[in-house]
This record gives sequence, structure tokens and C-alpha cells, in this order.
Amino acid sequence: QVQLVESGGGLVQAGGSLRLSCTASGTTFSINAMGWYRQAPGKQREFVAQINNRDSTTYADSVKGRFTISRDNAKNTEYLQMNSLKPEDTAAYYCNVRVGLWDREYWGQGTQVTVSS
Repeated sequence: QVQLVESGGGLVQAGGSLRLSCTASGTTFSINAMGWYRQAPGKQREFVAQINNRDSTTYADSVKGRFTISRDNAKNTEYLQMNSLKPEDTAAYYCNVRVGLWDREYWGQGTQVTVSS
């Protein structure tokens, strides 16, 4: 099945920046959309951003103006540029990809982002 490899998480001070990446491999299906979700301790997993195969983007209100999602179609890779990070952004970030005619969904293992105040 599809394998997702994430990278880019780490520890950063408030106001700093990080860039996450996620590369999909191991599938013959076309990618319909890629996105990011996050989950903080004691919180439910929440949507962060998504980009579809028409390069249309969607963002959670909490990250609009600070985060930018993009993709490299040739590499089956998505990126999440995170600027002006806040302590409330601290969470495990999970890559998500939907593939094929049935929008089969796959998840990465998560990468930790910690923002100190």
C-alpha cells in the first residue's frame, strides 16, 4: 500500500518557522489530495490544511495567513511551511493522502512540532 514519509518537525521558539514535508510512494494510483492534520495531547485530531490535484488549497482558520501548503506533483511530495508559530501550534502533525477513484486514505506516522513560549 501507500507509504508516507514525513520530516521537518522539531523544537522552535514562538515566532519561528518550520517546514514539514511528506512523500508518498508505493502506489500506482493517482493522488487526489494531500493534507495535514494535527493532534495535541488531550485534544482531538484537527484539520490543518489540504491541497487537491487542481492545486486548490484549504486551511483551518487557526492557521490562515501563517501556514502555506504546497505540493510537488512529480515527486508526490507535499510541504507545509509554518511561519509565526505559536505555542498553540504544538502537536503531532500527520500527513494525509487520498488516492484513486475511491479516495482511499492513507496516513503518515506523524512528526512532532513543539513551540516554546
